[in-house]
Amino acid sequence: MPERGTKQVNQPALADFKVGVDNVIFSVDTQQNRVLVLLVMRQDEPFSAQWSLPGTLVRNGESLEDAAHRILAEKIRVNNLYLEQLYTFGGPGRDPRESPDSFGVRYLSVSYFALVRFEEAQLIAEGVSGIAWYPVTELPQLAFDHNQILEYGYRRLRNKLEYSPVAFDVLPELFTLGDLYQLYTTVLGENFSDYSNFRTRLLKLGFLADTGLKVSRGAGRPASLYRFDSEAFAPLKNKPLVFI
Repeated sequence: MPERGTKQVNQPALADFKVGVDNVIFSVDTQQNRVLVLLVMRQDEPFSAQWSLPGTLVRNGESLEDAAHRILAEKIRVNNLYLEQLYTFGGPGRDPRESPDSFGVRYLSVSYFALVRFEEAQLIAEGVSGIAWYPVTELPQLAFDHNQILEYGYRRLRNKLEYSPVAFDVLPELFTLGDLYQLYTTVLGENFSDYSNFRTRLLKLGFLADTGLKVSRGAGRPASLYRFDSEAFAPLKNKPLVFI
């Protein structure tokens, strides 16, 4: 019984959360100078027959990261990839299944950001009515708040390239500096840096090892092949760096 002179305040009921995982899976098509994102066509309501990010509800006993890897394994075959948790989206009303008569059920989305090699990625069409790479500049209206999640993920991709070695997770083991520069220009735009400054800065950092091998492409001079030296990079891992 409340004390005399005080008012009893009715507190809102606690929400019953369902947790989903949505993956923003990017690839870089350097041949056509495009950043692509993987979309799937939804088969069930809500938003049936509408494009969305690959996602799933988390199963009983399954970790968030395991759910994110399960989505990847079900939608794409790829050897080299980068994956990290992106952000949690949980605003009220983000899912149409949240309604006054749903006894406080809320739907959270823990999003993950992935980067894969476009040349080696094989899409898996089983169990979906549509799956495709879309250029980030030509996106349809997506289900739920997935346009917002994708935009957040694209900002993360651009930022990661500037201060971390994420690019080397999706390049071949041996690559030319031209290959690396092309990846950066595709994501960040051609005006981010000229090639000469880019080359000088990357080599000065000391974690690109010249293999002594060269490759010929077209009529130009053969280009040196490099590899990422993780041991040389280790002392720099927790230091603020600007790669470009």
